[in-house]
Amino acid sequence: QVQLVESGGGLVQAGDSLRLSCVVSGDTFSNYAMGWFRQAPGKEREFVAAISRSGADFYVTDFVKGRGTISRDNARNTVYLQMNRVKPEDAAVYFCAAVRRINLGAIVATRWSYEYWGQGTQVTVSS
Repeated sequence: QVQLVESGGGLVQAGDSLRLSCVVSGDTFSNYAMGWFRQAPGKEREFVAAISRSGADFYVTDFVKGRGTISRDNARNTVYLQMNRVKPEDAAVYFCAAVRRINLGAIVATRWSYEYWGQGTQVTVSS
């Protein structure tokens, strides 16, 4: 059974940086394309960033571009989300997700495509 465990959330001040981590176990990590999503209270879960199996290809959504990025370390079975200049509107529960893909360069940005999800890590932003 594939398991995903996020960490790195907590209380941050607006303008600070944070790095979220997600460790994957139960299968070969490099077989999975990975993504980050977030969900604020009363809102739909939304896409934040995605990365291919190899890590060579990735995509971040507009509200992250220029201040954040996604990366992965296949030797550590871990995917990261780095966000700089955090804003109050970034407050949410952040989830990582995994989906098996044959194509090394595949990036998956649609929520319903993902097979496995973590429990989420809460990010709270003080202004």
